[in-house]
Amino acid sequence: MNENMLKNSRGGGNLSKLNLESPNLTSQYIDKIGQLFPEVLTESRDENGRLQQAINFDKLKDLLSHQITEGRETYEFTWVGKRTAMAEAAKPTSKTLRPDLDESVDFEKSSNVFITGDNLEVLKILQESYLGKIDMIYIDPPYNTGKDFVYSDKFQKTQEELDDDMGLRDEEGRQVVGLTKNEKSSARYHSDWLNMMYPRLRLARNLLKDSGVIFISIDDNEQANLKALCDEIFGEENFVANLARKVMEGGKSDSKGIAIEHEYCLVYLKKHGRELNKKTSERLSHYNKKDDFFNERGYYYLKPLENGGLGYVKSLDYPIQGPDGQDIYPGGVYGDNGYRWVWGRAKFLNALELGMIEFVKSQKDSSKYKVYYKIYEKVDTNGNKSERTLPYSSLYLDGFTNRQAVNEIKKLFNNKRYFDYPKPSNFIKEAIKMSADVNSLVLDFFAGSATTADAVMQLNAEDGGNRKYILCTLDEAVADKSPAKEAGFETIDQISRERIRRAAAKIRDEQPDKAAELDLGFKAYRLDSSNFKDVTHKPGETRQQNLFDEVSNIKEGRSDLDILLQVMLSWGLELSDTIEKRVIEGVTVYDVAEGGLLATFSDHVPDGVIRVMAQEKPLRAIFRDSSFKTSAEKINLTEIFKELSPSTKVKVV
Repeated sequence: MNENMLKNSRGGGNLSKLNLESPNLTSQYIDKIGQLFPEVLTESRDENGRLQQAINFDKLKDLLSHQITEGRETYEFTWVGKRTAMAEAAKPTSKTLRPDLDESVDFEKSSNVFITGDNLEVLKILQESYLGKIDMIYIDPPYNTGKDFVYSDKFQKTQEELDDDMGLRDEEGRQVVGLTKNEKSSARYHSDWLNMMYPRLRLARNLLKDSGVIFISIDDNEQANLKALCDEIFGEENFVANLARKVMEGGKSDSKGIAIEHEYCLVYLKKHGRELNKKTSERLSHYNKKDDFFNERGYYYLKPLENGGLGYVKSLDYPIQGPDGQDIYPGGVYGDNGYRWVWGRAKFLNALELGMIEFVKSQKDSSKYKVYYKIYEKVDTNGNKSERTLPYSSLYLDGFTNRQAVNEIKKLFNNKRYFDYPKPSNFIKEAIKMSADVNSLVLDFFAGSATTADAVMQLNAEDGGNRKYILCTLDEAVADKSPAKEAGFETIDQISRERIRRAAAKIRDEQPDKAAELDLGFKAYRLDSSNFKDVTHKPGETRQQNLFDEVSNIKEGRSDLDILLQVMLSWGLELSDTIEKRVIEGVTVYDVAEGGLLATFSDHVPDGVIRVMAQEKPLRAIFRDSSFKTSAEKINLTEIFKELSPSTKVKVV
């Protein structure tokens, strides 16, 4: 059988399998270099002997000879294991996320996401679906105090490897005379932490929008190293500020007699540019929108015109005509329902004439509108020039302490203390407000006590926003004999999800009218191995006893929804996309993102079902490879889509 016949018999013509690994960033980097310098492209063999594209670095050095520096006397930030950490960031993963319906709240409708698992693997998985889509990242990583390092060190080296990397051996392998190391402060202590942080921050940067901002809390243990690391990953020119937050009253004296009362939060932009960062106060402020009046009025932000906390006033309960001609009342109906407009009719009409009113469709009901007014940098609501508001301060002194954060959570959990060092929600709210708008997507991949989710929900309740969050945390075991253990919690992520549920319930109890418009749920996922068996073998590895095991390439116990989620992530769809389940001629078909993807994993898919799917002209269609027993059936599948929907990308798994 020749190569083409073999291809057709296995794949059904041009029907190919979907790649279920996360993106190979190294290959992408090679492609980009090749586009700039095609003459440096070459080939090498991988560990399995297959040819792959590679870079001839000698040629690249020749092309850039005047800009290349060699030798030790160059300015750089390095540590033991850095090269391995850089390679780890680019290495793909075959792992996936599995939906956890029992732990979710309103799984089918919510756009919020809570993920349990190692955030390095999760960040790799998210590369395809969320590349350049995140508005703001807040993380509170381990501070490397010697007590809180919970992420396993994948870069641990022997003493001999450490000496080699640190240049402590000569070319013949002998220990270099005159060089010593301080074991307590050796490269291993800080390098382990840096090796953990480097690939995570590198992948996180990929997920940020060009206008995105990242906030990283830290203390004195690693603040200096984190600053140097972020200067390298994000660029020194994108450094915004090193915020200082007072974390405790009085503080405890360290061994040098200084009471340490504060810690830090480093702030970086994704991309430096004239429009994105003319001034820090323009980029990082409430003022983050532009309109036709930008040149004379500057940036603006939106505030709801209705308010439910000022007391009802009949003269402030008048109809406003929306874009569709329908009347809009505060709170949705006329009468004393606790809501009112914040302005009288005359002031509203004046602002409307000045272009300072904006109508925004309700997220819960797209047939209804909400009324917002614009607050500009340079003019007030009467059109008069006003002084620009002061920029945000780098000091957070009162109202942002850890004690307040602990008390905030204790109120949700019947006065029980489950977290020692949570962050106050009002601090994260400030970070979100200064860096993202009301429709932003917020990521926290060191989620811990889930304060970020609480902050997002609180802000949405305050201003009617539609911010969404993606959280990730480990299922780290709670300490034995701790209050959390006694309350029945086994892992940190269990407490985190319960905190979100209770914070949402608090909003429903205190602001029931606003809560009805908010997304207070979340989709829960867990990191797991691929849903698919590794049934690829090198020549001579297949054994007769394995043949029956490889009839299906799907692992036991994996559901259609598990498979669908892995397909969605591999194909760049988002975890929050809608999933509609339908039955066509007895076959279950999933419609993701309203035609973004049609999928079925049935053992047999009749031609009639294929035709119905093709007639809907989805962007993508996916089937199980084993659903088609012969190459003729696969070719028939391809031909049906070629006839009815030639632009649809059709693949099998």
